Amino acid sequence: MSVILAIESSCDETSVAVCNNGKITANVIANQTIHQNYGGVIPELASRVHQQNIVPVIQQALIDAKVSKKDISAVAFTRGPGLLGSLLVGVSFAKAFALALDLPLISINHMHAHILAHFIEDPKPNFPFLCLTVSGGHTQIVLVRDYSDMEIVGETLDDAAGEAFDKTAKILNLPYPGGPLIDKHAKKGNSLAFKFPVPQIKGLDFSFSGFKTAVLYFIRDHVKENPNFVEERLDDICASVQYSIVHILLNKLRKAAQEYGINEIAIAGGVSANSGLRAALEEEAQKQHWNVYIPAFEYCTDNAAMIAIAGYHKFLKKEFVGQDIAPTSRMEF
Repeated sequence: MSVILAIESSCDETSVAVCNNGKITANVIANQTIHQNYGGVIPELASRVHQQNIVPVIQQALIDAKVSKKDISAVAFTRGPGLLGSLLVGVSFAKAFALALDLPLISINHMHAHILAHFIEDPKPNFPFLCLTVSGGHTQIVLVRDYSDMEIVGETLDDAAGEAFDKTAKILNLPYPGGPLIDKHAKKGNSLAFKFPVPQIKGLDFSFSGFKTAVLYFIRDHVKENPNFVEERLDDICASVQYSIVHILLNKLRKAAQEYGINEIAIAGGVSANSGLRAALEEEAQKQHWNVYIPAFEYCTDNAAMIAIAGYHKFLKKEFVGQDIAPTSRMEF
């Protein structure tokens, strides 16, 4: 019998989940709307709001899971990567909570947890599988051999795919967070209306810095000719940008699948909630005869359920850490 209390505070979501014998029984997320006023996450504000949210979110998770503090077997927490101030709140609370109740601590890599979100619900991928992990800060292709045996076989050399979405949204004067709005407008647009350059990067690595610059110059040049260009063609611009980013991702994923001879394919991270990426992956799966695994929307963005399921598998192996553990903004994969 194991009841894992999990805390996620790597960016601007304060989330707490409970995992009871491998099953998620609570997953509470408190979002921070204050950052919409600034067009992006302000680290200092994020850490302050985490301090306000952490206790009520813990209490609500225990209520939802119908457990009390005395039922908990261990405390799992995101150690990194993420915003240091935000991580500090979650890690400090986890350590204090565990110390007060004499519970073991479980340190979780945020990116590992995104991948293990696939083991929250059925269907679950079979080992080994390839996982395309895409978020605002990371773009990786990971070879997953086991719950704890993972290897990055391709990653971005500069900017992440999620950042390319968000920066495009900012160029188009869409409110923060802009990625989901790109997706929303793309559904109404023509994905072949405009063509953007594909980065020529060898191997399985990615690069999106040049792509962002190309979008910036494209908008700048067209607005010079027609000041109303963005308003008139917003849907087509979003559809074309999304189409380009999705196909950059899938081209590398297809190459990785061929190179490693694997047809078990998964996606994870915040950008895996993008409807264009999901649809394109399903279409590619039909062509390549892949078995594709996509988490439910609630487990794509940052959440504590993925920390809880990762903590559960570490708990089974008794992989605990001491009270001297500290958060880190850049955690080794």
